[in-house]
Amino acid sequence: MVDLAFLLITFFMLTTSLSKPQSMDLGLPDKEEDKTKDKPIKVDQVRTMTIIMGKDNKIKWFHGLLESPEPGGSPTDAVYGKNGIRKEILKRVTSIPQATGDKDKGMIVIIKPSKKSTYRNLVDVLDEMAICNVPTYAIVNDISDEEQKLVNEMNK
Repeated sequence: MVDLAFLLITFFMLTTSLSKPQSMDLGLPDKEEDKTKDKPIKVDQVRTMTIIMGKDNKIKWFHGLLESPEPGGSPTDAVYGKNGIRKEILKRVTSIPQATGDKDKGMIVIIKPSKKSTYRNLVDVLDEMAICNVPTYAIVNDISDEEQKLVNEMNK
């Protein structure tokens, strides 16, 4: 009986498939010191959307730079999900190639989590990037003073 039990245990261990973790590919920068670190990176404002994440599932987004936003691009509140930030991202994904006249130039999303935002919210935003097929996005840790004012407004 013991031999049979061990045979059954061995059989089920070998034939059972374990759940595989779900993961998303991320392109990370090299660990080497970058010689162009002091040079600011210029980003096309027409193609750029910035998402700032606060606490309690709050989120704000705007087009272009906060100092000089694109027309209609002032900071706007949004919620997570298909009726919130996804709807705005999909609008921009389709409108940017039309505005630039170049199908190869896609949308650029800058994701700025604040210190009070949660890991789950960051994962939710990254999922939206995958769902909406955003070709270029970056998670940025630097929040400017003007953006910090927005974060403080959200965290009240």
